[in-house]
Amino acid sequence: MDCLAIIGSGPAGFYSAYRLLKKLPDAHITMFEQLPVPYGLVRYGVAPDHPEVKKSSETLVDVAKYPHFHFAGNVSIGTDANSLPLPVIAQNYDAILFAYGASRDRKLDIPGEGLRGVLSARAFVGWYNGLPEYADLDPDLTKGDTAVVIGQGNVALDVTRTLLAPLEELRKTDISEQAVEVLSRSRVKSVKVIGRRGPLQAPYTIKEIRELMYLPGVGFAPPPESWDDLVGVQRKRLPRQLRRIAELLEKGSKTPLEASNKAWQLGYLRSPAAFLSSNNEDLEAVGFGQTEYELEPSSLVNGDPSADLNALRKLKVRSTGGKTLVHASLAFRSVGYQSEPLEGMKDVGVPFDQALGVIPNDRWGRVLSPGHGPAGALTAGHVPGMYCAGWVKRGPTGVIASTMDDAFTTADVITKDWEGGVKFMSDEAESGGKGGWDAVKHEMKRRSLRVVSWQDWEKIDALERARGKEKGKEREKIRSVAEMLEVLDG
Repeated sequence: MDCLAIIGSGPAGFYSAYRLLKKLPDAHITMFEQLPVPYGLVRYGVAPDHPEVKKSSETLVDVAKYPHFHFAGNVSIGTDANSLPLPVIAQNYDAILFAYGASRDRKLDIPGEGLRGVLSARAFVGWYNGLPEYADLDPDLTKGDTAVVIGQGNVALDVTRTLLAPLEELRKTDISEQAVEVLSRSRVKSVKVIGRRGPLQAPYTIKEIRELMYLPGVGFAPPPESWDDLVGVQRKRLPRQLRRIAELLEKGSKTPLEASNKAWQLGYLRSPAAFLSSNNEDLEAVGFGQTEYELEPSSLVNGDPSADLNALRKLKVRSTGGKTLVHASLAFRSVGYQSEPLEGMKDVGVPFDQALGVIPNDRWGRVLSPGHGPAGALTAGHVPGMYCAGWVKRGPTGVIASTMDDAFTTADVITKDWEGGVKFMSDEAESGGKGGWDAVKHEMKRRSLRVVSWQDWEKIDALERARGKEKGKEREKIRSVAEMLEVLDG
């Protein structure tokens, strides 16, 4: 495997490249990225007040030092005149690693989702992180004092923290100046974070809950139900991880609710049913259907910590038929992301599971297709030279650390296949090998694509850091692709 193409420069892409080059230092790797800048989710999805997480991007800086590594930014994969077709990449590389993540968020598909005031959490996070796609989002945070966040995962809590955090603290981060200006006018004083299941099933972590509990001047309002009813298990019988969550929630915020100027609340056993409006234009309330546990939580605890943890985490709920209403002028949908297929995948023999939002694979990252199975459509076999990593491989779950582990697994499998003589995309080696970077560079030039190199990115990076330094922060991101290119052409 002399030539590998990686599509996507987020955590899955750069961790895979890092691992591969440690094991196969002579490999030729080209990393294609749709935006002029690298890092994907690390740059545009991590909360501004989590700079330690963003340090993972330093891995790609090490990768870029390898002589046979090339970064091709500002390159869309597709069939139109301004894109690079996937078959062209396949013709010139021995293998392709799909690591492009999840490009859209899941919708709730309930009435009123298009009302003014109903926002995608992904779009809001992208907006305050300077993602060009959402530079013009312009959320109105002045309509009322209450916001509802639907979902209780890490993105939901990032949104909550950003809405409530002291502005002077956010100013020190790499949050966009546009976002700081909008947040400075915000009237939001209360954020209700509502989930379909209970406090022990929610996907938040202890760290995320603790961060909100310790926000200066922000109180925590307990849910209307008692903690005993919601938890459903004596605390001493809970597995340690769940007991710590229960105790943290019951203890509450560092700032007493009565002494706070802002507050947040967790709501449980509520399934979103409709976004409501009297004028059919502006959000006024969110309707929820009430749910209940299918089984008594205490009946699942048998004294085996691991088994108890799994059983309680997986506890399902069912509708009670009851309804509740939360008045709010702002609501954020935060129920997960979803990957989409790239144009041209079928042309290179790569299937895509639309229902699951993933590329079918063998769990280690080898792309599978029924067309390559030993018994035809009844079985599936590895599509030679095709691999995947990250969210497009396993679905949009986990944090950057789990994506790193996943990327390492795929990189190790690619290495193993290469060293084991597994068939890659062709046997072209007999006739001189694949064209790799030189051939694709020529093709991109022929198509008049404006390719951004790693050296170009370093110029953008330097300018962003310089602008940030003037404002006493890490960086001030450039929020439009056009301006990024102007910096390079200027």
